[in-house]
Amino acid sequence: MAETKRDYYEVLGVSKSADEAELKKAYRALAKKYHPDMNPGDAEAEKKFKEASEAYAILSDPEKRKQYDQFGHAAFEGGAGGGGFGGFDFSSADFSDIFGDIFGDFFGGGRSRRSSNGPMKGANIRTSVRISFEEAVFGVEKEIELTLKDECTKCHGTGAKPGTSPETCPKCGGKGQVVFTSQSFFGTVRNVQTCPDCQGSGKVVKDKCPECGGNGFIAARKKIQVSIPAGIDNGQSVRIREKGEPGINGGPRGDLLVEVIVSRHPIFQREDYNIYSAVPISYAVAALGGEIVVDTVDGKVIYDVKAGTQTDTKVRLKGKGVPTLRNKDIRGDHYVTLIVQTPERMPQEAKDLLKRFDELTGDSLHAAQNLEKSSGSDKDKDKKKKFWKT
Repeated sequence: MAETKRDYYEVLGVSKSADEAELKKAYRALAKKYHPDMNPGDAEAEKKFKEASEAYAILSDPEKRKQYDQFGHAAFEGGAGGGGFGGFDFSSADFSDIFGDIFGDFFGGGRSRRSSNGPMKGANIRTSVRISFEEAVFGVEKEIELTLKDECTKCHGTGAKPGTSPETCPKCGGKGQVVFTSQSFFGTVRNVQTCPDCQGSGKVVKDKCPECGGNGFIAARKKIQVSIPAGIDNGQSVRIREKGEPGINGGPRGDLLVEVIVSRHPIFQREDYNIYSAVPISYAVAALGGEIVVDTVDGKVIYDVKAGTQTDTKVRLKGKGVPTLRNKDIRGDHYVTLIVQTPERMPQEAKDLLKRFDELTGDSLHAAQNLEKSSGSDKDKDKKKKFWKT
């Protein structure tokens, strides 16, 4: 029994009013998902890929789409060669645009829209530098050392031996690109890639410069000054223009990207432009109030604690945080968590005074005994004792 073919619009997952861009977008997604190269040995994926390809071949052609809308699959049964998408005739369908536009990134080629042997910017270089927490807050000048390439003074960047010149690449004819064809499900496909012999420059060096070995550049260790702005955060980078790899065919140098690694601070923690820390305070200060000393990135400051302050109370020191990258005069805040400390050792006199204080403020030290005294009977006391022991 012949297989029932699905509606082409349903196959692509588009409406009947879909325009050319919608069709292409839908087909692109399906083709990438089910292409045989991405699903080797998967017969079901290959089947869906062919089904989507047939649907796109019909609906992307205005005349065939008109026939399909009027007659459905019957419009093409005569030329299908046996029915079913497996026998569909693709000979009249032009998939060159599909491979160049839709599959350009998938098949690693596609059509080139510009010559690759023109001036090109050099590659960027990445490195890193470690700074302290305070340096990240206020900014700092750092010197880093790395290997950079400079134009060879002997050949002036040509790579050719003095007295000679680079020659036109015989493989690409100076175009910097080579064209090759391959067979695919759609037939013969034309692909354009960078010439492997000249790397897209269109020129090859026969007699290499003895100084640079034909590279056109000399590598040397250099020291670079890096201005790290106030407020930079861990993992962010500073870009230094034109300190990267040399350009190609007269193009500008790439950039140097310096990743900043901020060391951890023993007291402070950062979140966005705010700083957080914890400060221990005595029980006396918490109960009676008083001044305490708080460490900030600007130095020590005095803060007046209110009487009756509880542990884990958070206070804000406005403008004592990290400067913003756009404006160093605008800063975040410093949030301090006050932690009430309990003394581990006390002289006997202090203990006696604390006991007296407890008697005057609720007698919490004798809470259990007071509960027993207020009990109505020995039986109740026995029950409470058993409860307390569990």
